[in-house]
Amino acid sequence: MDTAAAEWTGAEQPAYRERRTGRTFAIWVAGLLLAGVSVVVGCRAADTDGITPVPQLLAFLPWLLAPTGLALLLALLTHWWTGLVWGVAVLGFLAWFIEPYGKAAEPHGKPLAELRVMTSNVEFGRGTGSLIAAVRQRGPDILFVEECEYGCSRALEDAFGGSGGLYPYREAVEGAGSDGSVVMSRFPLTGADGVRGTMGMPGAVADVQGHAVRLQLAHPMPPLPGQLDVWRHELGELRDYATKSGEPTVLAGDFNASQDHAAFRRILDTGLRDSARLAGSPRAPSWPSRTTPTFGAQIDHVLVSAGFSAERAFFLRISGSDHRALVVDLTLHQRD
Repeated sequence: MDTAAAEWTGAEQPAYRERRTGRTFAIWVAGLLLAGVSVVVGCRAADTDGITPVPQLLAFLPWLLAPTGLALLLALLTHWWTGLVWGVAVLGFLAWFIEPYGKAAEPHGKPLAELRVMTSNVEFGRGTGSLIAAVRQRGPDILFVEECEYGCSRALEDAFGGSGGLYPYREAVEGAGSDGSVVMSRFPLTGADGVRGTMGMPGAVADVQGHAVRLQLAHPMPPLPGQLDVWRHELGELRDYATKSGEPTVLAGDFNASQDHAAFRRILDTGLRDSARLAGSPRAPSWPSRTTPTFGAQIDHVLVSAGFSAERAFFLRISGSDHRALVVDLTLHQRD
């Protein structure tokens, strides 16, 4: 009997050690996943964008549900109860922060004017042809175009500019590569000082059926490693622009930031509202276009002052660009 028991124990020990090693490995994986997500969620809770890679990951905050769910599954299978409680807590914080940020109350004043606004990053001008076709189809009243280099600028002017064109009014910062940007309008424009940045961000004042509306194109630097200070500074400049006047304002473009970035929320804290959220699309991703709408981040926005309501917002694929264009239908209301 003793010999048989010894043989049975010896046979079981390798299998037991293998199971124990596998459980330990699964717990380590779950712990690392939860630790990584917790750092990002912690920065979101602390209202800070942190350091690389936190700002880059914050853009995809809703998608952190996937590693959190995997960690929870591993904790459950390995009976790691501490990890299970940890994972449920992280999941709760994620669910809380996925809720849209900012005010969403609709204005109650009398409607004064309706306008359609479109913003599109054409990626160094590569999406210009597709954008021209989309503009002809959708017919926006005001068009904001980022990364519109010299060739893009000329093509838009040839297609829509001039006294007899669809958009006889324009303000532009001409430049190569990502530096150029253009604002085109059916409504008369008066030039205004744009926000200074590494890339062109022209500004103007539009006469919308007798009502002055401030326009500002947004295209700050992206949050690249080593460029975070520039990114924060330029988003701060856009925030300062938003606080300077109580006039109706449209601030539109590629912000290189989502509502999960503290630097972008500072802009919303001025009272501007995200029109996509007002129209019921607060999380529709706009970048990168190759994986949208299945996966991505909403970093292209049309922000409006409190006197605007948004009836509809939709995103369009622009061939040649890594961004989807955003089109919103706005109504300007009389102040209460």
